[in-house]
Amino acid sequence: MAIDDMRQYMEQLRRRGELVEIDVAVDPELEVSEITDRVSKAHGPALLFRNPAGSDIPILINQYGGMKRMSLALGGEDLDAVAARLGQVTQLQMPHGLVNKLKALGKLKDLASSAPKLVKSGPCQEVVLEEPNLDILPILKTWPGDGGPFITLPVVFTRDPVTGTRNAGMYRLQKFDARTTGMHWHVHKDGAENFRAAGDRIEVAVAIGTDPATTYAATAPLPRDLDEMMLAGFLRGKPVQMVKCRTVDLEVPATAEIILEGYVKADELRREGPFGDHTGYYSLADDYPVFHLTAMTHRRDPIYATTIVGRPPMEDCYLGKATERLFLPFLKMTVPEMVDMNLPLEGVFHNCAIISIKKSYPSQARKVMSAVWGLGML
Repeated sequence: MAIDDMRQYMEQLRRRGELVEIDVAVDPELEVSEITDRVSKAHGPALLFRNPAGSDIPILINQYGGMKRMSLALGGEDLDAVAARLGQVTQLQMPHGLVNKLKALGKLKDLASSAPKLVKSGPCQEVVLEEPNLDILPILKTWPGDGGPFITLPVVFTRDPVTGTRNAGMYRLQKFDARTTGMHWHVHKDGAENFRAAGDRIEVAVAIGTDPATTYAATAPLPRDLDEMMLAGFLRGKPVQMVKCRTVDLEVPATAEIILEGYVKADELRREGPFGDHTGYYSLADDYPVFHLTAMTHRRDPIYATTIVGRPPMEDCYLGKATERLFLPFLKMTVPEMVDMNLPLEGVFHNCAIISIKKSYPSQARKVMSAVWGLGML
């Protein structure tokens, strides 16, 4: 069954006993992350903090913190079942015979029906703040040495200024003040490439609290010209509905909880970080572009979705495990002798890859290693 929005997913978690709701007041500065870190390490449930200090907006965290929840989020009994469905797309070849042609048409229909759909309005714009104010959000400061509070589960939308192709990525945003954040896109990310191509300024929209497939798609290592919302639609089994932003020429998921609209200028950098990272160490402070808000919209009674980053096991590790399973068929297209792959949690899902191969000649492993290291998917 397609999950239309984060709230529908939360309801499924409730029914399965996978969501614990906390009514006592908890501080977004360090306290929420301390509790969540202990729960993550114990392979515990998703958490809904209903009464965060300093904000009227509840916090949802650890929603993907386990293989069972990650599979549920992507609509399958397990991730291999989801990968098998996605893998069918990689096997499309010129079919022979009527039956095979009909099967191929069915796969193409699934792809065609995955394209995002533009709608006139959506819940994400039920409340419009033309004077945006990040202070209303319970943004977490996770670790004592962090440079400040960080938005850690955003879907960041930009557009290629040449081709007009949409891109959705997940880049952390350090809150500087009520109307500005950092924009932590690394030089090799598609968002940064769009930024460089735009020249003086690029428009940006940030969606917080999207449906699970959309959130995952923003983390997926897709080729540059593929729309992440197409992948999300395929995983959901129905198109992602998109609405036009109020102040920038971009579309965002209609059922998101919170939308931040704004721009990034090429000639403005600001010190961002440090940030407690996956390895258990702080990534160093550095200069990054500044995101200026021009508008903020949200659902009535919004929920702030976030995550924390640190030593495994953590919620983000399971997003990484989803990529391991879902993108294995695509890796096999490039490296056909691959049999299976494991990105162990201890390797923080991209620092260690264990790969089995069907070996047929000496030093074949060296060839596979070189091929895999050079792929954007790893």
